[in-house]
Amino acid sequence: MTRGGADKNRTAGPERKCLASGESQPTAGMIRFVVGPDDMIVPDILGKLPGHGLWVSAERDALTKVVKKGLFSRAARANVTVPGDLVVQLDAMLARRVIDLISMARKSGKAVTGYEKVKSWLDREEATVLIQARDGSERGKTKLSTPHYGSYIGWLTADELGMAFGRQTAIHAALGTGGLADRVVEEAIRLKSVRVGASGADHGGRGRRKGKELNER
Repeated sequence: MTRGGADKNRTAGPERKCLASGESQPTAGMIRFVVGPDDMIVPDILGKLPGHGLWVSAERDALTKVVKKGLFSRAARANVTVPGDLVVQLDAMLARRVIDLISMARKSGKAVTGYEKVKSWLDREEATVLIQARDGSERGKTKLSTPHYGSYIGWLTADELGMAFGRQTAIHAALGTGGLADRVVEEAIRLKSVRVGASGADHGGRGRRKGKELNER
């Protein structure tokens, strides 16, 4: 994944047909849904809930299309209820997934935060993923570069990134080689597709500071 977030090597894996496009694609870039006991559409981001899976590309436009055109009911061959804030729910669930994975990496010694610690890991080529809060100071963020052949994640808020490290906010973080790095990147790609969308417009904003950028001290 490049600095801008474009995925260069999306894992192939099994494929499923997207309800929005009708095209088959790797499940790594999709969201699975199931029909709950109350006929409510339920996101299954871990892909483990029982029931027939209804798959949609993890893209904001595709999700919006499926909801607006009633494609869940058509695919399920039944009248189902779709939460009005389905995309918002997905954004929160995917962000929580990324946060939890980064937290797990931190506990195993494979993640650090703080400008100096991150810079040290980058200088020693110990980092494979650079993570920076989207609402952090742009001037401060440009002082750090994505690891060579590494990945960049830049669409978590400072509050969300801080949660991963047990602090109020965080602007800079890095993941080391091995461990959970690949899983963090894969889940972060899904989050970006839902949060930012194909147009590049940022639809997120939970915990975002308005009117100023954050600087990590």
